[in-house]
Amino acid sequence: MRLPRIGALSGYLVRQNLFLMAACLGAGTFIYLLADIADRLEHFLEAALTWRQIITYFVMKIPLIFSQILPAVFLLAVVLQIGLLVRNREMMALRAGGLAVSWFIRFFVIYALVWSLAQLFFSQFVASYGEQAATRIWREEVRKHQLDKKALQNLWFREGAYIVHAGEAQPTLSRVDDVTLYEFDRDTNRLTRIMLAKRGLVDEHGWGLLDVWEIEASDFTATKLLTSFIPLRQNMRSFLNEGSSDRADLPLWNLGQVIDELKESGSNVERLRTAWHGKLSYAFSIVVMALLALAVTSFCENLYVNIVLSLVMIFSYYGLYVLGITTGQKGLLSPIVGAWLANVGFGSLAGGRLFWLCSPRLMARAHRWRDGLSRRLSRREA
Repeated sequence: MRLPRIGALSGYLVRQNLFLMAACLGAGTFIYLLADIADRLEHFLEAALTWRQIITYFVMKIPLIFSQILPAVFLLAVVLQIGLLVRNREMMALRAGGLAVSWFIRFFVIYALVWSLAQLFFSQFVASYGEQAATRIWREEVRKHQLDKKALQNLWFREGAYIVHAGEAQPTLSRVDDVTLYEFDRDTNRLTRIMLAKRGLVDEHGWGLLDVWEIEASDFTATKLLTSFIPLRQNMRSFLNEGSSDRADLPLWNLGQVIDELKESGSNVERLRTAWHGKLSYAFSIVVMALLALAVTSFCENLYVNIVLSLVMIFSYYGLYVLGITTGQKGLLSPIVGAWLANVGFGSLAGGRLFWLCSPRLMARAHRWRDGLSRRLSRREA
C-alpha cells in the first residue's frame, strides 16, 4: 500500500476525529441534560415556570456543558480513532510505510493545542454568558432569590485611610449594621481612631453613622456621638453583583480585574486566583488528554479495554483537578500549583510513556537488561 501524502493524511485524521468528537459530544450532552432535567424539573414545575422558560434555561446551559465535557470527549474520540485505525489495519499500513510514532504525537499535540485555544475562547465568551443567563433564571424565577434582597454578613473592605467592618450590610436598602471603622494616618500608617456604630446609612457621598462611639487611639478616650459622617465612596451594590460565590464564574479578563481591585482593598484573593489559573489549566487539559490517549493506546490494541482505561483516566484526572483547585483555594498550595496539578501530573506520566516509545536506545537497553536478568535467574534455578 502506498503511503498517503502527509497533508492528505492530516486532513483525513482531522475529518475522522471531528466526526467522532461530534458523536461523543452529542451523546455526552444528551446524558448531561437528562440528568439535569431529572434533578431540576420538579423545582421548575413547583415554581410554575412556563415551558418556554424551562427550554430557555437548558438551551442557555448547553454551551457550558460543551465546555465542561470537551476534554473528556477529546480523549474518548482520539482513543476511538486510533482503535479504528488499528482495527481497519490502517495503522499497520502507515507504520509499514515508514511513518514514525513521533509524527502521530506531534500531530495530535498540535491538533489538541488548537482545540485548547478554541475551548478557552468558547468557554470565556459563549459558555460564560450562557451560564450567567441560566443562573439568573434559576435564582430569580425558580428560587425567588433575587440579588437585590440579599444581605451580606461580616463584610470587610479597605478604602483610603479606613478599614471597615460591617456585621450586616443591605446594599439595596443603603443600610449597614454593627459597623467598626479603623482610621490610619496616611504618612505613618498608625492607628489614629476607632469608631463603633450600631447602624449607618449609605449614599453616594459617604456613610452616615448613627449612635457612634469614637475612640482616640493615642489615649483611648471615648466620645459618644449621635451621628458622624465618613466620606466612604465604596459602591455597596458591587458586593452583590459580584458576590464571592459568583466571582469565580466571571470570564477570565473580568475575573482578573476583580482580583486586582480586591488586592488593592486588602482582601484575600487566593480563591479567585486559583479559579483564574483553573480556567487556563482546564482549557489546556485537552493537550494532556491527547497525550493520555496516545499513551493508553500504546499499551493495548483492544478497543474496548482502551475505552475502559480512558474512562478510568478521565475520572482520575477530574478527581486530581478538583483536589488541586480545593487545596489552592484553601491556601494549602499556591494557586498556580493547585490549578495546574492535574495537568502536570498526568501530562508527565503520559509524556514519559511516549518519550519511552520514541527512544529506541532506551527500549533496547531495557530489553537487554531484561534478557540478562532472565538468564541470571535461569542459571540460579538450574
